[in-house]
Amino acid sequence: MRSSSLNRRWFLQTSAAAAATFAAPAILRGRDLNSKLNIAVIGSGGRGGSNLGACAATENIVALCDVYEPNLDRAAMAHPQAKKFVDFREMFAKPEEFDAVTVSTCEHTHAFATLAALKAGKHVYCEKPLTHNVWEARVIREAAKKANVTTQMGIQIHSGANYRRVVELIQTGAIGPVREAHVWVSRAWGWQPSEEIAKQHRDIVFAQDRPKDSSPVPPGLHWDLWLGPAPERAFHNVYFPGPKWYRWWEWGSGTMSDLGSHWNDLPFWALKLQAPLAIEASGPPAHPDLAPASMQATYEYGARGDMPPVKLTWYQGTNKPEIWTNGGIPKWDSAVLFIGDNGMLLSDYGKHVLLPEDKFKDFKRPEPFLPASPGQQQEWLQAIKAGKPASCDFEYSGWLTEANHLGNVAYRVGKKLAWDAANLRCPNAPEADRFIRREYRKGWELA
Repeated sequence: MRSSSLNRRWFLQTSAAAAATFAAPAILRGRDLNSKLNIAVIGSGGRGGSNLGACAATENIVALCDVYEPNLDRAAMAHPQAKKFVDFREMFAKPEEFDAVTVSTCEHTHAFATLAALKAGKHVYCEKPLTHNVWEARVIREAAKKANVTTQMGIQIHSGANYRRVVELIQTGAIGPVREAHVWVSRAWGWQPSEEIAKQHRDIVFAQDRPKDSSPVPPGLHWDLWLGPAPERAFHNVYFPGPKWYRWWEWGSGTMSDLGSHWNDLPFWALKLQAPLAIEASGPPAHPDLAPASMQATYEYGARGDMPPVKLTWYQGTNKPEIWTNGGIPKWDSAVLFIGDNGMLLSDYGKHVLLPEDKFKDFKRPEPFLPASPGQQQEWLQAIKAGKPASCDFEYSGWLTEANHLGNVAYRVGKKLAWDAANLRCPNAPEADRFIRREYRKGWELA
């Protein structure tokens, strides 16, 4: 069992090593830790508005971009000094006017805005999921490494204290070696063919076929820019505003990559996961246009250092682990369960418990070794000024995003996939290629 002191030493050593790679660029930039950064904001409504507000609390907002002009105008009222754009490609014509960029568009344009920022040498904060597909996640992760800037993916719960305490417990061996983990969420948006389930969830079960007609484009929405690299489609109000779009494969990836970014983050972090060896998924027959409401996916990971091979299973909608269904654990609505040789750990966003509770009633917790975070956005801003990486940088979140997307790939292909991470392919399923990487609309290219 690894001691908490060894984990603390490991954390400090790796943090120092990572910071060292950023030290020279930070000094060259001459950044005063007390000076304000100039921030360009791409996507200013919804999550974008939240990210804008968090950055504006301490920094200068110098550029605003949104394809929906009502959002853009609202943001501009609070930040009249900022230049306005509807096309982020035009914003990057003068990259010298800003230091860092937040990307809070729909996920099918995340990679395009993020790559433009990285190629311009800008620090980037991108909302989850980092990209629309597996190949894009690899492109962004590698581009971030080359750019040597400070990056962060927006999974706000990653900065919470509860996740940190869970990671410390798992990594110091509180429940022994973990060979099995389960993650479940109860959201049930998307394709759901069961009539019985549809009757129970009329408010959240989505349309089951692509509309054949169209709707008037809302005033101020630049629909062609909103589509970006995705195939050309006539506007319909079942697509927009959000979160309607995220259930359609062309623009989103459903619950798997959305909530998976939040919930799979915990086992990914605690168990030091990266690329799975194999992935298998099940659910209703795959719909050509819509992500599923209920499904599950199992990932097989090899040994990592002194951690043994582990199986991680994801459940969404009505699917739940057998141990939950049989009453073997508390029936939390959405949660992560680690099963170790010496016990179990159950966690949600804000709390966790070691099981069985009577066995751990006198358990002495390890001394905390993961530092507190000021919040996902502020952590990123402070890391920029300090010339160091943030905790959810694109190296970490790129691997997490790849894995989440692979769950959907396995579901859509309909068979167990062997995964060749180095070459981004499934040797036993060449038919998966079209889900790993897609073609873009004319005029859009991810170099």
